[in-house]
Amino acid sequence: MVGYVATIGMFDGVHKGHQFVLRQVVACAQQHRLYPLCITFDHSPRCEQMLTPLNEKLRLIRLTGIEHIEVLHFTEALKQLTAREFMEQVLLKQLHVKMLLTGYDNRFGHNRNEGFDDYVRYGHELGIEVRALPAEGTVSSSHVRKLLQEGLVSEAAECLGHPYRISGIVTHGEHIGTGLGFPTANLEPDEPLQLIPASGVYAVRCGEMKGIMNIGTRPTFGEHPQTLEVHLLDYHGNLYGQQLTIEFICRLRGEQHFDSAESLIEQLKKDAIQAKQLL
Repeated sequence: MVGYVATIGMFDGVHKGHQFVLRQVVACAQQHRLYPLCITFDHSPRCEQMLTPLNEKLRLIRLTGIEHIEVLHFTEALKQLTAREFMEQVLLKQLHVKMLLTGYDNRFGHNRNEGFDDYVRYGHELGIEVRALPAEGTVSSSHVRKLLQEGLVSEAAECLGHPYRISGIVTHGEHIGTGLGFPTANLEPDEPLQLIPASGVYAVRCGEMKGIMNIGTRPTFGEHPQTLEVHLLDYHGNLYGQQLTIEFICRLRGEQHFDSAESLIEQLKKDAIQAKQLL
């Protein structure tokens, strides 16, 4: 029967700390001639805004060398399992885990009452070796969320080890940008619960293309709901209905109210020049 070295966690953002943990699992599995396994969840039980939709999270996990990923759903039955029940029913019987690598302060099971020493004891009883992972640094998903909420996308990228990304479909907007000579693609994110960075103008990439993205309510033109609008530099074509993935590189400025459309156009020209220089 196939056996696994596993770790378990939400892994939202798959930041540098997560990458360190996952590579430890890969190295340990190779050493013991087992398969590396990442156990994660389809959503957070705390209903936080997510950094990575599930498909993006799986893509980033695989980049660390882990091919086997088990996505658990937070059913009521799963929530009620104690740590020992989880280890026996899920880790041992369902997933054939031989070794569990976990942070010393990582907790799982109903109410999260138990800790590492309890997991070691349960593992000894069940035939699962439980080992503590070395400290993974100070990076956390909550810290990355805070940076993005402040518009600090370059600092967030440093923590993540990759630019923050949002994917979505281009939908029809009000064509305000087109009238200004800066046609924009109105992006509808694929994941409604994904965190949107703070309002402002950003230098972004879309594949090989450079662009500027405005997140905000376009106050120069009255009251509007928040939109995500990207202008791709030196691109001329129809993007409606297309799937785009936007990478946030740097925040250029906050959202502003301009006295006239002409003043806004002049600022957009400056934004485009600055974005080209940065990108």
